[in-house]
This record gives sequence, structure tokens and C-alpha cells, in this order.
Amino acid sequence: MSGIHRTRPGADSMAAATDAPAIDLGDDIWMSPGWSNSYMIPTEEGRVIINTGMGFEGPLHARAYDAVDSAPVHSVLLTQGHYDHVGGIDVLKDDESQVVAQANFTMWRDDNERLEMFRSRNSAFAFMDAILGAMEYTRSVGVGAVPQARPEPTLLVEDRLALQIGGRRLELIATPGGETFDSMVVWLPESRTLFSGNLFGPLFGHVPNLVTIRGDRYRDALTYIDSLNLVLELAPERLITGHFDPIIGADLIAGEVRAMQEAMHSVHDQTVAGMNTGADVYTLMQEIQTPDHLDVGEGYGQTKWNVRAIWENYAGWFHHRSTTELFGVTPLAVAPDLVAAAGADAFVDMAAAHLQAGRAVEALQLTDILLATEPRHAEALSVAIAAHEHLIENTTNFWERAWLRRSIAKLEKP
Repeated sequence: MSGIHRTRPGADSMAAATDAPAIDLGDDIWMSPGWSNSYMIPTEEGRVIINTGMGFEGPLHARAYDAVDSAPVHSVLLTQGHYDHVGGIDVLKDDESQVVAQANFTMWRDDNERLEMFRSRNSAFAFMDAILGAMEYTRSVGVGAVPQARPEPTLLVEDRLALQIGGRRLELIATPGGETFDSMVVWLPESRTLFSGNLFGPLFGHVPNLVTIRGDRYRDALTYIDSLNLVLELAPERLITGHFDPIIGADLIAGEVRAMQEAMHSVHDQTVAGMNTGADVYTLMQEIQTPDHLDVGEGYGQTKWNVRAIWENYAGWFHHRSTTELFGVTPLAVAPDLVAAAGADAFVDMAAAHLQAGRAVEALQLTDILLATEPRHAEALSVAIAAHEHLIENTTNFWERAWLRRSIAKLEKP
């Protein structure tokens, strides 16, 4: 049976909020699409907002919601601390609004602030062009600059918390295996609706990203599996995720969640088995696959990356390959010696031969050495660009494609 990932949009379809009206999802739940969707639940005691988008999206979400219901905002619920979930809160909340987050929220927020320059720089290759375009759009519809908010929760959820607001029961449940360690979900038991945020990552039906290449703390595979158990126990009829349209149908949802769970369990167990038998991490990254009978996408995370994340989450950075791992000397420190010994032409010829045989990564290992010595070597640049283009043709992963495009742009830069 084909997985749902084949019919749902991919990460390239994620887009910032516009001035479009809010969408009625039924059961008096409203969605304002954006970089990460925001949701509104009107109640007799005021509105409940679930997630607030980026800072520059906040005014657009507020406009969309005010056109439906302009009552005061009773509560803002934050399913995790990523900027696209919390950045617009200062625009959406009122002075008296309750702000609810999972208990690890402040730790996550402090991480972001501590590493703001590092994470912003390392995310730019994937998002900057889209963000700049979105900010220009907001200016074109009369919205001024809005900084990213720094939320201060007024109520923290350790494990579970039930709220009764204006006749609506909302159960907030921590899911530490989610995309961030301050992840939580919002459960509406009467309608069996689950707001999962990015528990599954931004793409439902795909393997998770246990660590992003922009740089984050590792996610634990077994904790992720355990958090998916919660979803199976709740058995939602409707799953409202952080991105794109809701998923409807208890059997469909459960089947997809079980597939994602089984896929991760298999990858985890294969990785651990390989570690115990003495296989090296690169061999395992090449060999380990999700089971053939599962159709789970790899549009945001990838199994090869998850193998390495599992390995290093258990065992750290030292892989027992070489004494040189223990010292702060880059492998490219001896690049000039290698080029001097073999000659630049030999490196280009060997790299081109690898690429011709379909071994683009091996080609790049050679061009990296030559370009570390002669950064503008024309033939090496040409082979390196062609190798990146070969890799782009063979991946559908959002992060991998973004990195490869960025690398080509750098190589082509005069």
C-alpha cells in the first residue's frame, strides 16, 4: 500500500502566511496557513490560539482570525519552541492572555538565543531567500516590520494538563520525542482531534530528522518511538499537523503512525546491531534501509543521517578510526602535500573518473583536496559542480537539495 507521503505536499511547498482568509476546518476550528500553520478555536471565554507563526506572519494571522472572531485571546498554546511556531505571539496574544508551553520550553528558547548567530547562519542556505521574499510580501500588503517574539510562558506543562475553556476541553500532553525536546500535542477528546504540531516533523508520513544539518541537539530514536505510541493510544479521527491540510480517518492515521514507528525501530535496531558487531558508521549509513514493506518518505529526514545520529547519540564523536580524530587538525591540513605529491592534473583525472562511474561523493573528496590548495582551479571546480548536479538529480530530500544548490552557487561564484 502506498504511503500518504506520495499524495501530500513536500517541504518545497511550505510557504509563509498571506493575507488569505482563515480556513474553516469544522468543529469551530480555524486554520491560518503559514510557514507553520496557526490555528484558532473560538470559545465562550475567548479565543484559543495554537501556534503563532514567524514574527512577520503574526499580523497576517491576526487579520485572518479577527475577521472570524474578534473576542479577546484567552490562551495561546505553543506546541514547540521553533521560531515558526512562536515568533508571532506578541501580535496575537492580549495582555491578559495565558501562554502555555511544555516545561522544557525555556531551555529550548535559551538554546536558540545562545546560538542565535550560529543557527541563523547555518539555516540561511535553506530558508533565507524564502523568508526575505515573505517579508517583502508582508510589506506590500501594509504590514510593517515585526521582530521575532521572545515568549514568556505563564503556564508550563510537565506531562499532562487538562484545560476547560469556554465549554471546550483541551488536553495538553508532552511528547519529548518530537522535533524539539519541548514538544507537546493538544488533544480535543470530544471530537477526537489531535493537534500534533511537528511531533512527526513538518512532513507526515516521512522518517524524522533526528538531527538537522543546520545544527540542533540530537533527538533520541526510542523517545520518538514512545511519543508515537501516545498517538496510537489516543486514536485520533483527525490529525491536524503543523503543515498542510489535516489527515482524516482513524485507520489511515494509525496505519501511517505504525509505519513511521516500525521504520524507526528497524533503523535503530540495525544501527545498534552494527555497532555491536564492529561495523563502522559509514558502512552502516550505506547499508541500513527501512523495511521493504513500509512506504515511508525521506523528504525531510533521511535514514542515512538517522543512522549516524543514533550512533553518535549513543557513542559520541570519537569513532575509533584513527588517532587523528583526537586532535584539532583538519584532514585537509595535508592537502597541499597530497597535491604536491600527485599533481593537480592527477586529482582532476581521478575525480572525473569517479564521477563518470557514478561515484559523485568520491569525486568530491578528491576535488575538496585540490580546491583546499588551489581554490580557483577551473577543472576541479567544473568536476565539483558536475558532482553536485549529479547528487541533486538523485535526491528528493529538502535539506540535501538545499545544501547542494547552495554549494553549487558557491563553486560558481567568481
